[in-house]
Amino acid sequence: MDCAHFFVGQVMHERLRPIRHRFVYPVFFLRCDVDRLSSLKRWWFGVDRPHLLSLRSRDYGEGQPGPWMRGILAEAGLPCDGEIWLQTFPRVLGYVFNPVSFWYCHDKQGRLIALLADVRNTFGERHRYLLTGEGNGAIEAGQRLRCRKVFHVSPFCEVEGHYEFRLRDTDATAFVGIDYHDRDGLLLRTAVGGRCQPFDFRHVWWAVLRQPLLTFGIVARIHLQAFHLWRRKVAFFRKPSPPAHTLSHSRTQGSQP
Repeated sequence: MDCAHFFVGQVMHERLRPIRHRFVYPVFFLRCDVDRLSSLKRWWFGVDRPHLLSLRSRDYGEGQPGPWMRGILAEAGLPCDGEIWLQTFPRVLGYVFNPVSFWYCHDKQGRLIALLADVRNTFGERHRYLLTGEGNGAIEAGQRLRCRKVFHVSPFCEVEGHYEFRLRDTDATAFVGIDYHDRDGLLLRTAVGGRCQPFDFRHVWWAVLRQPLLTFGIVARIHLQAFHLWRRKVAFFRKPSPPAHTLSHSRTQGSQP
């Protein structure tokens, strides 16, 4: 069985008010089995060693991705006996910035029982949102996974309201949508998705050649879009102190179409 899936796709971000502002840009990302990270090693891909393209365990789960995530699941009263897959941007030339990485956590029957969204901001802070299905059951198709926003990400949004996550995967595609609602309703729509490609030299390095500065470009685009919002006089909010706890557990109360 494959230990990794490679996706080529896009990130979309749309702000609805007080002005409409939308952008889309290409990305590529990995979804890998956290218990088999060492199996990703290739002559063209590094794991825990310098390479043009690589992953480092220290970036995820305090350096012990599998045991760390299973500890979180156990503390939350969730099954921790199934596969855990991590969706993330790899390091390019040793550098990476992941605005959000997703941990897909399954039970031994293969049902998706939790999604962990590991969110980082450009100030070097991070927060994790643990999202589960109704009654800690399996996450069903059509569910919107809702959690209260407690962490500062953008200076153009206050720390209030809630997120709604939407998952839509097929055998050939991956998709995560995140809608942000403030006190006045839906403010932002964001999404990341892609089409699965073989995790081999030809497909991975063709993607790298098309986007050689992937992770550098992510940070550059964040600041470029912030400049556009500032120039258009969107309200700017000072960064508050980060929350005392780095993990929030939000249980879904019901399904929505």
